[in-house]
Amino acid sequence: MLGTAAQPTIDGEIERYLRTGETDPYLAAWSGGVLERAHRAHRDLRCALIDEVKRLGEGITQAPLPAANTVSLTRSRVEPMARGLFARAEQEAVLAMLERSVVFLTSANIERILMDKSFDSSAWTLANLYLASLGAKLLGKEAPSIVGLSEETTCYVSPAYFTEHDPFADFVVHEAAHIFHNCKRATIGLRETRKKVWLLDIDYSKRETFAYSCEAYSRILQPGKTPAERRALAAEYGRPARIPDERVNAEEVADIVAAAAGARNGWKTILARCAPRLSRTGATAR
Repeated sequence: MLGTAAQPTIDGEIERYLRTGETDPYLAAWSGGVLERAHRAHRDLRCALIDEVKRLGEGITQAPLPAANTVSLTRSRVEPMARGLFARAEQEAVLAMLERSVVFLTSANIERILMDKSFDSSAWTLANLYLASLGAKLLGKEAPSIVGLSEETTCYVSPAYFTEHDPFADFVVHEAAHIFHNCKRATIGLRETRKKVWLLDIDYSKRETFAYSCEAYSRILQPGKTPAERRALAAEYGRPARIPDERVNAEEVADIVAAAAGARNGWKTILARCAPRLSRTGATAR
């Protein structure tokens, strides 16, 4: 006679969640109807997550953010990208959304953000992003050590942004670039058609490639005032292996950045290289 699987317990599910970020979609450990189970599970899992984040960060003081206006800072970083990728009539709508998209995770807002997040996995990832910014132990062995995360039209960014020394790094631009494939045109009041639903049509497999390319190119444009200066900076960027991310090919990113540095509008070059395959071969975009 086959045995039956043991009934999951709330304590067991909380432990699994804290260690892996995974949850049971059926919430079988909790009692009640569907909505009641969901409410109880959300409360128990998030309260446990917040408590664990507090425990791991105990005694670690987070450096205060610079006294800078986040909206102005974000706009200054993303404006060249928005103006290079969108038609003039659409640029202000895109910028109005982007300039308010960035949230820096701090000790003052982390509890509220973790409690309010809809998805358990997202809350777990953001908890690890915050802990990494403190230099604290992460929640589990497989926890991602990241400095930014984009969801819909919000970019969550580590305060480590203000102490990053890599001249080609810009977490804000990187995460903002992801918004273009997360946000529909109609969401910000732009005309939507059957073939133009999202802000930008980027191949699913090229989304990180697009973000890394935009990030590097944005940093090249700032000091690179002439085509020769931009090409030299792109060559400097491409020499070392700068991207410790298995989701992308670092050589491909370097090649795209080099092509962008030599183009009249490098942003459009990046977009063309990361467009869906049918678009890159000249056929109608999907």
